[in-house]
Amino acid sequence: FSAEQEAQALRKAMKGLGTDEDAIIETLTKLNASQRQQVLITYKSTIGRDLIDDLKSELSGNFEKVIIGLMTPTIMYDVHELRRALKGAGTDEGCLIEILASRTNAEIRHINENYKLQYGSTLEDDIVSDTSSTFRRVLVSLATGNRDEGTFVDEALAQQDAQCLYEAGEKKWGTDEVQFLSILCTRNRCHLLRVFDVYRGIANKDITESIKSEMSGDLEDALLAVVKCLRNKPAYFAERLYKSMKGLGTDDSTLIRVMVSRSEADMLYIRREFLSMYGKSLHSFIKGDCSGDYRKVLLRLCGG
Repeated sequence: FSAEQEAQALRKAMKGLGTDEDAIIETLTKLNASQRQQVLITYKSTIGRDLIDDLKSELSGNFEKVIIGLMTPTIMYDVHELRRALKGAGTDEGCLIEILASRTNAEIRHINENYKLQYGSTLEDDIVSDTSSTFRRVLVSLATGNRDEGTFVDEALAQQDAQCLYEAGEKKWGTDEVQFLSILCTRNRCHLLRVFDVYRGIANKDITESIKSEMSGDLEDALLAVVKCLRNKPAYFAERLYKSMKGLGTDDSTLIRVMVSRSEADMLYIRREFLSMYGKSLHSFIKGDCSGDYRKVLLRLCGG
């Protein structure tokens, strides 16, 4: 890998009349995130221009969004997406849920630090001013990045937690959502997987079915996302991708965000889950749903 060579290749692809989109796709998708950052710096030092500005002036639409996403450091990409979700036209609840339910404590802490540096306000303050009720409380809880990340399963506590969830939901007239929040957003993954097993025995149904019947709207979506991410994160992202493309129209912002943010994290596993869940490959789904350079770059990120 030579950052200088790649920088020159990108400059060549954009110089003069017309843009060589294929060369841009080829160059950027073969590099990893840290190599792309090196190219960004080298581009400025050897060519004396800003690569992001050049790309923005040459590209447009969804294709531009993917390329700029790839050129943004991973944590900053999450930061920008959260800000867009909170401060854009209307709140993009799906984006808030997806990022906050799926990132690790360390990632959440970095997101918080960078968000504050970038925008001067804290992520929590912006969540509080833009959302309401129990949904707000779930997001604030997830945004603290304070989940127990150990692996210890306390059997007695697991029994107690499962009983608590049952009594807060299925057994009760009206739902005590805060009980759900305090258990689902703080306990460690291994412990919660055990809690879900015990719960099924007590309630005769899966915890996800109870959440669906007891809650609605954004709160339901948020708690389901938490449970799905704990059980199988790649399957959660496979479902996000599927829903972004199925039916009429495409939810491009979700499609782009998941493809860009997971391309180096767990894309292989997401592809595998996608195939087993929907009987079609992610590759064929993208192929049928997108077109042009946008399709080309997404297929390169998908691989296979």
